[in-house]
Amino acid sequence: MKMNLPNKLTLLRVIMVPVFIVFLMCNITAFDKWIALAIFILASLTDLLDGKIARKYNLVTNFGKFMDPLADKLLVCSAMICFIELNKLPAWYVVIVIAREFIISGIRLVASDNGVVIAASYWGKFKTAFSMVAICLLIADINNPVYAIVTSILVWVSLILTVVSLIDYIIKNVGIFKGSM
Repeated sequence: MKMNLPNKLTLLRVIMVPVFIVFLMCNITAFDKWIALAIFILASLTDLLDGKIARKYNLVTNFGKFMDPLADKLLVCSAMICFIELNKLPAWYVVIVIAREFIISGIRLVASDNGVVIAASYWGKFKTAFSMVAICLLIADINNPVYAIVTSILVWVSLILTVVSLIDYIIKNVGIFKGSM
């Protein structure tokens, strides 16, 4: 199977996750957090780029519809799990985010069994965008009261969008479960 460019970018994002984690969690250099931030931003930009290229050049594939959100989940959830260890996020927050990801993955799995591929919703995309910005701010961790307030606001907005996007997915796809019960 020959991979198109958007799918290669998605796989690159997956490959970047362990490298990102190493620099976020290990004290290798004096610049670890900045290297982790650069990797996270680059990985996040591949998310924007792969979708734009896929839509513009009609390269949308079922593989991309499946792997792109999975790569996003892997990147975001990995960062958030690390933030528990780094005392930047409480565990309950991360549990809510990961629970949402499992529930939506389950909905996608049931849909797939019924021959339906569910692409990311706009709420899900907003959630991802706000989460990625909040994560960038948490990584940079600049010691400034205004910065701390802005970071807190974005973290909370991200959590609200996490819940709203979950409700949206459930409401839009409740019909998928009727044939499965």
